[in-house]
Amino acid sequence: MDEHNQKPELYDLLPLTLQGLPLKRRRFLKTSALAGLGALSGTFWAMPANAGEGKKDDRKFIAEAAYYEKLQHKQVRCKLCPRHCVIDDRERGYCGVRENRNGTYYTLVYSRPCTYHVDPIEKKPLFHFLPATLAFSIATAGCNLNCKFCQNWQISQVTPEQVPSIYLPPDGVAEAAKKYHCPSIAYTYNEPTIFFEYMRDTARAGHEQGVKSVVISAAYIEQEPIRELAEEVDAIKVDLKAFSDTYYKDIVRGELKPVLDALVSIKKSGVWNEIVYLVVPTLNDSDQEIKGLVKWINQNLGPDVPIHFTRFYPQYLLKNLPPTPVSTLERCKAIADAEGLHYVYIGNVPGHPAESTYCPHCGKKIITRNGFVVSDIFIVNGRCKFCGTPIPGVWKE
Repeated sequence: MDEHNQKPELYDLLPLTLQGLPLKRRRFLKTSALAGLGALSGTFWAMPANAGEGKKDDRKFIAEAAYYEKLQHKQVRCKLCPRHCVIDDRERGYCGVRENRNGTYYTLVYSRPCTYHVDPIEKKPLFHFLPATLAFSIATAGCNLNCKFCQNWQISQVTPEQVPSIYLPPDGVAEAAKKYHCPSIAYTYNEPTIFFEYMRDTARAGHEQGVKSVVISAAYIEQEPIRELAEEVDAIKVDLKAFSDTYYKDIVRGELKPVLDALVSIKKSGVWNEIVYLVVPTLNDSDQEIKGLVKWINQNLGPDVPIHFTRFYPQYLLKNLPPTPVSTLERCKAIADAEGLHYVYIGNVPGHPAESTYCPHCGKKIITRNGFVVSDIFIVNGRCKFCGTPIPGVWKE
């Protein structure tokens, strides 16, 4: 899952130990948005998984899938995402992590993260959810989409056998989040829909220990599972890839309508929701498409759902295009502002004024951001400190 389509840059991190596992010094991709992070040095860690765990016996990594139906001749039909894969015995679905074994469908990545990091919540990005806090982020192998610009294709476009992983059950994730002072767990980097059962159970375990859960998803998921998920988690950030069926078919290998349907269901559930729109030059940045997008959001979700117009950087299979001009992002924001959306952000442009949050009533800056660094928060009891206007979101008590 493309979390931020960030400009890659290497960054040194320090060693840690998690539940007795040695966490060696490593380097990982740091975005240009980390400019100025020095003030928070020592709090952002990348923790590589142990390649030696679970190689000989995968039984602890499997669990029966939650959404499927049994067919004749030991076939099954997956009902988790709109693909509705029909899978023969000993075969897998499109995502590569769910397998039919003798007519019973299993997830192969239950409790099997291949990466886990401690990130600022702003990296997700979630701007109206516990700002300036940390999220314990986990991901497994696999995805039910194939975005040509995917930042994390090394894990999203492979099977569980092709990447190192560890055994980390739901209660272990919750304990790790508390140990590293993370008030939330984030399911991110690949598409968490494909490890639905692990995510759901981890969210429950987190709540038992006072830890919230946030989902970073493309929302290519069926209605029943998204409704169940919305009951278990505290926020869902949706990567809305475009407002065009053609783009979804050619660039994402999916469909637009199920994503829009999922957004409507999320809205109805009442769980906190934000939207990211990665603006790709010449492919999804026309005035017509942006106008259609923001009008749809206003009419179906309301003006208070934050939308992040995020800068594209060429990677994976889409390297023939340049980074998004900042002027294009500003044009998208102007269109959304004109439509009446209250919280319109520009992402992946560190230091841009549109990274910060402004009160829609008095216009004053109420959260100051530079990249992932938050320097000021003027929200008291969920209201603008200056004029008292309610600011939607999930805020610290």
